Amino acid sequence: MAKHELLEQIYTIVAQIPEGRVTTYGRIARMTEGATPRQVGSAMRHLPAGHELPWHRVINADRRVTEHGGAARQREKLRAEGIVFGANGRVDAQLLWP
Repeated sequence: MAKHELLEQIYTIVAQIPEGRVTTYGRIARMTEGATPRQVGSAMRHLPAGHELPWHRVINADRRVTEHGGAARQREKLRAEGIVFGANGRVDAQLLWP
């Protein structure tokens, strides 16, 4: 599959994540036709300026925000949507989509 088609699949899935819910890089990868969790992460890092995708709703397999340059902003955006982080920094498994 062409890289462009895989990116379109990833972005289409991310666009569907509802407010107040999160999903993981791996879950998104499994919904595509061949993406890996790393490719999903790369797609989130390289979103074009001005996009409206809810990139902040994608977290790692441990149900934590991956540490990166935008991690603090990601946590802020999630908290603003009602996502609560446990003392261990994890999001409750009941908030995973789908």
